[in-house]
Amino acid sequence: MPDQNPKERPAAPAAAAAPRVPARREPLEPVDRSTWARPWAQLKYFTFQPAIFPRLLGQASPDARPGDFVNVYDKNGNLAGGGLFNPRAKIPLRVVCHSTEPVNESYFEAAIRRAVELRRTLFKLDETTDAYRLINSDGDGLSGLTIDRYADTLLCEITSLGIAQRLPKWLPLLHELAGTKFARVQVDHDLGSLEGIKPSTFNETNAAAPRLVKIREHGVRYEVDFAEGHKTGFFCDQRDNRRGIRRFVDGARVLDLCCYTGGFSLNAKLGGAADVTSVDLDEVAIAQAKRNMNLNQARLKFVHADAFAYARQMQQNGEKWDVVILDPPKFIFTRDDHGNWEGRQKYEDLNLLAISLVKPGGIFVTCSCSGLLSLEDFEAHVIKAAHRQNKRLQFFDRTGPGPDHPVYSNCLESRYLKLLWARVV
Repeated sequence: MPDQNPKERPAAPAAAAAPRVPARREPLEPVDRSTWARPWAQLKYFTFQPAIFPRLLGQASPDARPGDFVNVYDKNGNLAGGGLFNPRAKIPLRVVCHSTEPVNESYFEAAIRRAVELRRTLFKLDETTDAYRLINSDGDGLSGLTIDRYADTLLCEITSLGIAQRLPKWLPLLHELAGTKFARVQVDHDLGSLEGIKPSTFNETNAAAPRLVKIREHGVRYEVDFAEGHKTGFFCDQRDNRRGIRRFVDGARVLDLCCYTGGFSLNAKLGGAADVTSVDLDEVAIAQAKRNMNLNQARLKFVHADAFAYARQMQQNGEKWDVVILDPPKFIFTRDDHGNWEGRQKYEDLNLLAISLVKPGGIFVTCSCSGLLSLEDFEAHVIKAAHRQNKRLQFFDRTGPGPDHPVYSNCLESRYLKLLWARVV
């Protein structure tokens, strides 16, 4: 009888599988912490993140006090860098420098000098403006410190006790490097309480600083009111985008929804727009925008109204504009599913209304400053808003903040500002 085709032969019975014996793990050698440079903190996991939340933090030396600069060791006991420690904070360890070589307090002066040099020497920002982000927290290796320069005044936002303890001795160096004279220090009340920061520490510094300053940016003048303005008083991150709108407005009818203090509106008018309508719900912002209008001898039409309500009314009226700019406030504040979804829905609904007000072939510029919303997700919501009304967007640019808002490669989540530029077809 001929042999069976090898492909048709029945398979030989499989040998009984041997029972699996788990590989034996050698016990980890105990880490000898007695030789570590004090004070120190140890990580539970390997990470290059600057913000170490409680679940990522292991032990700390008994002598590590709130605000101390500590040597950071990884889970194997190897030196991993240095950071600011505060066990009572939501972020108990902020790693400012990842390094296998010893680091100390001298790191901070080097980081400050490096940050100022980036803006003034490499980017030469002083040639076009006297208002820019001088220190961008994690983006400059100075977690917990944000400083905006406004003419001769530094506006400092502090979110870390360690930074608050050191800032007074850093201010003379910052003034020397930036060519400034005054400083104002802001501490969020709730966050300051958690960190243990006493705002009264800066009463004398703040009292000596002016409340109002006038700044210049690409030929436009603005007044910044530190007492009334949002965040640090002005949004330096939109500087290049404000200038960019001028390319599309010559002779155009322009709508600026959520105009704040009139940055996009003024650039549109000075760029040759025939008519500019500026809408915002914040009465204080509208009043400031009017002062900025007068500073530049421009003519703008201001409307004090909620952007949603105004856009719906204009939609019903059949109004259309050649250029529509939408720069709303932050809508997403949490990763919680419900809160996150609610913010996303606001972006989609407001973009739908704004797109409906753009003439066919007109320009639409839309922004998001929600760090918890990615550029891709933001774009998807804007596209859905357009498609829901059978319109199409011809995207030609995607931009963000200026170069004075750098982002470290180990902290990409600090990116927040996103702009989409499109033609509505």
